[in-house]
Amino acid sequence: MEVIETERKTKTLMISTLLILAILSGIAVMAYANGVTNDTSTESNIMPNFGGCFSSGRGFGRRGFGWGPGGFITVSEEFKDNVINIAQSDSDVQNLLNDGYNITDVRPIISTTVEADGTVTMKATNAILMLSKDTTGRATVWVSIEEAKVTRIEILTRTVIEKS
Repeated sequence: MEVIETERKTKTLMISTLLILAILSGIAVMAYANGVTNDTSTESNIMPNFGGCFSSGRGFGRRGFGWGPGGFITVSEEFKDNVINIAQSDSDVQNLLNDGYNITDVRPIISTTVEADGTVTMKATNAILMLSKDTTGRATVWVSIEEAKVTRIEILTRTVIEKS
């Protein structure tokens, strides 16, 4: 009887751990997707995220969690300009910019490859361009650097109706 009770406790502990991990992963994804900054400095803090995706992070807050094995990676102005130029050539992005959205951040997505001999190659093959419109809207634009095109746009809007 004691063995069955121990197995139940072990299973419950494992399920609880997986549930907590799933919730934390969801929070991390939301923080990354919703992180918007008005920082115009030439240095972006990038760190590895699950799946080879990199995200900005300078401590806990709007820009990410700031944890992980990554470090500081400087993103050149030329890279940022290239991503912005590719995005601005897309008609849907142009419509967003004409509608009052502003470019707030460029986040590289860096793919890492480990060869059979242990050689590690890192390359920013894609990027995410963050747009915001006042406090009412945010847009996330996925840009393929290699294909020089926008591959996805996500628009989030918020409407607040205050009543007295």
